[in-house]
Amino acid sequence: MGKTEYLLITIVFNFLFILFIVAIISYVWQYKRKKREHLFAIQNQQDVHQKELLAIQLEIQEKTMQEIGREIHDNIGQKLTLASLYIQNLLFESKKPENNESIANINTIINDSLADLRQLSKTLTDDAIASKSLVSLLQSECQKIEKLKKCSFTYDNEIQAEEVTYYSKSMFLRIAQEFIQNSLKHAQCKTITINLSHNPGFIVLELSDDGQGFDVKQTNSLGIGLQNMKKRTETIGGQFLLESSSSGTNLTIKLPLSV
Repeated sequence: MGKTEYLLITIVFNFLFILFIVAIISYVWQYKRKKREHLFAIQNQQDVHQKELLAIQLEIQEKTMQEIGREIHDNIGQKLTLASLYIQNLLFESKKPENNESIANINTIINDSLADLRQLSKTLTDDAIASKSLVSLLQSECQKIEKLKKCSFTYDNEIQAEEVTYYSKSMFLRIAQEFIQNSLKHAQCKTITINLSHNPGFIVLELSDDGQGFDVKQTNSLGIGLQNMKKRTETIGGQFLLESSSSGTNLTIKLPLSV
């Protein structure tokens, strides 16, 4: 075999070997790409499924609250009203003045309880989350606390009402309620600040207080409510950031615009 034939065979062999290596690399790359696409599709399906479950859970929760409210109004409320009428009749017919004060006190207790139940029924059956903007929901919640004269609030809003979905409003409201209660109960704060703003692809809720902070590394200090909100936020692709120091606590929640 001459040198020319030997060189030709070597070139052909090397060329075939390179093609073989390229084929293997291409196969491995295609396999990894399809695997990534498959895992991504599975993850998307899981995310969609999780969002659907959360939406169903929220719907069931709201309907349950409305049903409880109607039951309070139609059942317990009617019974208390009837009891109040009996008491008033007894007070009118009583011939012993010494009993009148006790009967009147019982009647007052029943009427007060009836008023409380009617307010609770109205609160439960009124789907405020659907009918009101997020800002008005947060302001209403804060006004209830301000009446106790334990804390003041400041607001800053940069979003439009139509930008916030029903689920996002519900999530933001529950988180704000939990944060406010924790701040009043544990932080002994004087001021709570609420900011609503945009972040690319997200709506951001920032809550901060000027109370005494805590060690966020201690998971128990978060409380069951905040832990649940953290899990929910992260499940739907949101971001949950809690920071605390001796000068106060700051909670930032970012929810995707599509949620």
